[in-house]
Amino acid sequence: MARITLSGLFNPSTALALLAGAVVVQMFTTLPPVAWIFALLGCGVLLACARPPLRWLGIALLGMAWTLWRADAALAQRLPVALEGEEVLVVGALQGLPRIGEEPTRFDLAIESARHHGSAVALEGIVRVAWYTNAPSIQPCERWRLLLRVRRPRGLVDPGAFDFERHALEAGIHALGYVREDARNERLGERALCIDRLRARVSQGIAETLGAGAPADLLRALAFGDQQAMDEREWAVARATGIPHLIAISGLHIALFAGFGVIFVRGLWKLFPRVTLRWPAPQIEALASIAFALSYGCIAGLGLPTRRALVMIGVLLAANLARRAHASVQGLAFAVVVLLAIDPACVLSAGFWLSFVGVAWLIFCLGGRGTVRHGWREMMLAQGVASIGLLPLTVWFFGQSSLVGPLANLVAVPAICFFILPAAVAGALLQLAIPWFGAPLLHLAGVAMSALWWLLERMAEWPAALCYFEEPRAWSLVLAVLGALWLLAPRGVPGRVLGAALLLPLLVPARERLGDGEFEALMLDVGQGLSFVVRTREHVLVYDAGARFPSGFDLGEAAVVPTLHALGVARVDRLVISHGDNDHAGGAAAVLAAFPATPVSSGDPQRLPMAATQCLAGEHWRWDGVDFRVLHPRAPLSARDNDRCCVIEVRSGSNALLLTGDITAAVEGDVAEALQPFAANTVLQVAHHGSRTSSSVAFVAALRPRIALISAGYRNRFHHPHADVVSRYAASGSAILVSAEAGFVRLRFAPDAPPDVVEIGRRDRHPYWRE
Repeated sequence: MARITLSGLFNPSTALALLAGAVVVQMFTTLPPVAWIFALLGCGVLLACARPPLRWLGIALLGMAWTLWRADAALAQRLPVALEGEEVLVVGALQGLPRIGEEPTRFDLAIESARHHGSAVALEGIVRVAWYTNAPSIQPCERWRLLLRVRRPRGLVDPGAFDFERHALEAGIHALGYVREDARNERLGERALCIDRLRARVSQGIAETLGAGAPADLLRALAFGDQQAMDEREWAVARATGIPHLIAISGLHIALFAGFGVIFVRGLWKLFPRVTLRWPAPQIEALASIAFALSYGCIAGLGLPTRRALVMIGVLLAANLARRAHASVQGLAFAVVVLLAIDPACVLSAGFWLSFVGVAWLIFCLGGRGTVRHGWREMMLAQGVASIGLLPLTVWFFGQSSLVGPLANLVAVPAICFFILPAAVAGALLQLAIPWFGAPLLHLAGVAMSALWWLLERMAEWPAALCYFEEPRAWSLVLAVLGALWLLAPRGVPGRVLGAALLLPLLVPARERLGDGEFEALMLDVGQGLSFVVRTREHVLVYDAGARFPSGFDLGEAAVVPTLHALGVARVDRLVISHGDNDHAGGAAAVLAAFPATPVSSGDPQRLPMAATQCLAGEHWRWDGVDFRVLHPRAPLSARDNDRCCVIEVRSGSNALLLTGDITAAVEGDVAEALQPFAANTVLQVAHHGSRTSSSVAFVAALRPRIALISAGYRNRFHHPHADVVSRYAASGSAILVSAEAGFVRLRFAPDAPPDVVEIGRRDRHPYWRE
């Protein structure tokens, strides 16, 4: 029988088989029983000892078994359901840098112990903590005893939006909590060994030396991983120019400092050449590279991308130390094997795929072809390869791609790698001990960063600098990867240019068009707020845009705009803000920033921070055979607050969607009167998140909606929707969907058929890590 040797781990086929097993697990909607893991393990061992191709199947099964076991263990570590919403007294140490200077103060706490009503409970790992009121000055490395009200990690589910629950699984965040006022809350001292203390001093030193502004913010982020320093405008420029990979501490940074280790040792060889007679130079250089890479990784915060890069480079350097030099493709394969062995959840990360696939493309296209290239031509070719090769993954993970990215990176990569980054790190560290030497060096890095950033800002303003793409399908990703492989194939492969055709389903997906009189409506998952998107064949209406919080978190930016991009929306024809409350109007500015020519109307325009026309009953327009009617408020405007909401009916044939905002029972009679004659099939956005102030018995009885949609936050403090309201709609025969439990809801309306629920986010997009 065949056997797997240590050298076999360098085989790319082994790495690909393990990777395939890990990826298959991520497609599960639920994790199978533990017995399945043992069955896969047994079958995998038997087949792995056979000959190919059964061997690779066996290795894939082993990868599945290992990934399943680790995933099951990770989910088991989440906060127990019984503790959801309970108060728990925890002792833990701060991990990373706290986010101070905003409301609330936020930090990650590595739990050491936890007690509930005096008894120890199973809470471990990381808890992401918010301290809302009377927060003291939280410093890195501190240990605290805190009374927290805790809940399980749970995010919003919207097309194109960030999947927080996946991120929590990958990052080991097992609970969220906020600090309760309690006499037992106490600082318990500091951890003895903690690099974050140095990171905070260095980051603060950069801010004090360079002052406020983009140069200081960017140097703190790209040199030491303090990304909280950057504001949204700076991130927008970075995304538009395709340089976020230079700001996130990743493989490029670690490899650069590993190279500095080699340069340092080679400088010593020139000073003391006799030393090479005693110790072999390659091994000493490998040790120095590991030391430099690990030291920089520590002061950069040892985030997930940093740890992955350290593992990858450490594996390659360890092979060099052991005098087991292998071809680059074998070294890359072994690094993948080691990473999967340490943490198979790494396959959930975009950074994992972009790093390894990027290196693989460069090896495939630039390595071993017998052509020697130098200088800028090599850099331009590498940028072209990376841009084409990584385009499918960029669109898949982020739904966007920078058209100016290759050109911007051609300037930014050498500027940052060969001057700005080393000067910033050296200057920031030296100014702690030798201020007269470190500060000028830091100023030089700041001047260079300022000049580079000025150029990048100009490039970000170029037309179509950043392109957004409709949410892709898995098969289109596979075709696009094959297309990139065909395009970048060696000379002599026939019809290479035809590979571009395989990219089209990913970049220009053929989605089903709406017919005349048809429309689609989405209730977005925006927590304790409201946002709807209504699309006809050629037009788009956005009704409300969620909240924007004092911390800067904006539901318009985090949920509404990504959804519009994922739907392939290029233009919003009208933005209606029902009234001025933050949970409806807060995200409007983000929507307008993404779609600046959009006209705005509202029932309460004077409370909005942007120009808007008054929404008045009697207004009517028709888009693509679909009628839109404003039912409320009536002139003269006497209603106030919630009763000023702009109420809109969207009707096609016998079907209608009624958007009510936050109206109360006081005006529901007027709305019902304006609706007559009632549509045979009404889908109702339940007013005021299902509060008792709305949905009166008379209103529900009059409408008898076919479907009642309630937008409410998970475990919200108002306890919306109220049980009486839910019972009222259920008694009327309505199907009830609440965004807190359903995520987003997509419906399809046609003139001659009842409304159809096409998709429910948490039902139809349910990977195993999502509750």
